Amino acid sequence: MKSTNLSLIAGTVALAAVTGFAALSAPGDAGATGATAAARLPVERSSLLCPAPGLSELAETAYSSFTPASAAGGEAGTAELKPSVPTNADAGDGTTAKKDSKKKAADSDKPVVSLKEPGKPATADASGSDAPALVGTATGKLAPGWTTQQTTTVSTGASRGLLGLSCTGPDTDFWFPAASTAKSREDYVHLTNPDDTAAVADIELYGPDGSLKSDVGEGITVPARSSVPVLISTLTSEVADDVTIHVTTRTGRVGAVVRAADGVTGSDWLTASVDPTGTLVLPGIPADATSVRLVAFAPGEEDADLKLKLLGKTGAISPAGHEDLHVKSNMTAGVDLKDITRGEAGSLLLTPAQSGRATPVVAALRVVRGSGDKQEVAYIPATGPVGAQATVAGNQAKGSVLSLTAPGATGTVKVTASAGSGGGERTVKTYTVKGGTTLAVTPQVPAGLKGSYALTVETESGGPVHAARTLTLPEDGIPMFTVQTLPDDGGTVEVPAAEQDLSVLDD
Repeated sequence: MKSTNLSLIAGTVALAAVTGFAALSAPGDAGATGATAAARLPVERSSLLCPAPGLSELAETAYSSFTPASAAGGEAGTAELKPSVPTNADAGDGTTAKKDSKKKAADSDKPVVSLKEPGKPATADASGSDAPALVGTATGKLAPGWTTQQTTTVSTGASRGLLGLSCTGPDTDFWFPAASTAKSREDYVHLTNPDDTAAVADIELYGPDGSLKSDVGEGITVPARSSVPVLISTLTSEVADDVTIHVTTRTGRVGAVVRAADGVTGSDWLTASVDPTGTLVLPGIPADATSVRLVAFAPGEEDADLKLKLLGKTGAISPAGHEDLHVKSNMTAGVDLKDITRGEAGSLLLTPAQSGRATPVVAALRVVRGSGDKQEVAYIPATGPVGAQATVAGNQAKGSVLSLTAPGATGTVKVTASAGSGGGERTVKTYTVKGGTTLAVTPQVPAGLKGSYALTVETESGGPVHAARTLTLPEDGIPMFTVQTLPDDGGTVEVPAAEQDLSVLDD
């Protein structure tokens, strides 16, 4: 037998050992030629990145880390979030600063939050403006569906607000509609690198008239396991109320989120929109929203014409005067929908104006509650359906609302409230969401709850369901709130079965 054939056989055996699915069989064996369906298996490793929450000395941040309980076995594994490594800019040039940098680098090996078991959240707290970004990895049975909520409260000052996000995974391409370079805004892009080598990122900005000129948005280096905040108003001299940010990497991968702050309405995190597509769902607009602004962007070479529908409790309506939206190619379009919900929680559905002419777009909502000097802002990006499973952590005994939206056919989902971080028994309830509606519910709190808990939404039957969770924490008459969407958590992956055909080894 030729040496090349021996190498092929060795590779075949190795592949079978790795996948666990390849059935080594000689040509002509029974079943050797039959196609085998792909299997869905739990992921064995996942990563999360949390941006630096330190906006003010008055900032108080709570972390809640959680992995849903599963019947699947697997290794015990670990799930830890550790401080990012300080960058040279953080260290400074003085001797004291260098010592502090070494100390911080040593501290980066100590987990801020560490999850020990599925089905029960682990929590941690941080105070002040110097809390670092976090870089985390989960393995074994703690990896599938691992999520971490970061919630920061700032009571006064320019950064005032309730800022929340589900920490994100690393990627190479992100779209952020609803940012701004207006004089009243201070928007930062936070780039966090989870890997042991530097990443290089580009930031492009698009306003109502197209690309905003920038000479410094290219080739931004993000050192290994570090985080870099970039104030977008320093990337361009052009001022625009509505800006779409596009983050890509030349090398490596990053986690990217935007911290948007306004002197009047406060601040919150803006996470990335779902990838460009022809139909978008933006779930979870609160019933008492006093202002809703839609920002959309068409990244391709064609303009997009969209129909707008508000999916409410009883059905879909077209916003009066805003039934349609025209989005020019590579230009950001914004429209003020005002108090579109009129006392009834809802979700926005964007569809192609003409059947068969779906132009990919990205979109996000800027939502305001309250009025005058008692306003608070949150952002809702377009998001995918919950799919097999989606999870959000950081829920308290009071102040959570879960919005479930079925943009097409009626769908049924199972919602599990986990055990509490300090004790309590999980609860399970099933909801049916009628097609074309939004169902806003107060989740069942776990029996005997102590601490915080997580919500896991699983598709049971019917059409796709999109979801968002709203946290509210009123303070001094300000209706502070934050909204997190619940796309599929990617806890399982499709692994194709492999079968051997040894005929390829014949001379």
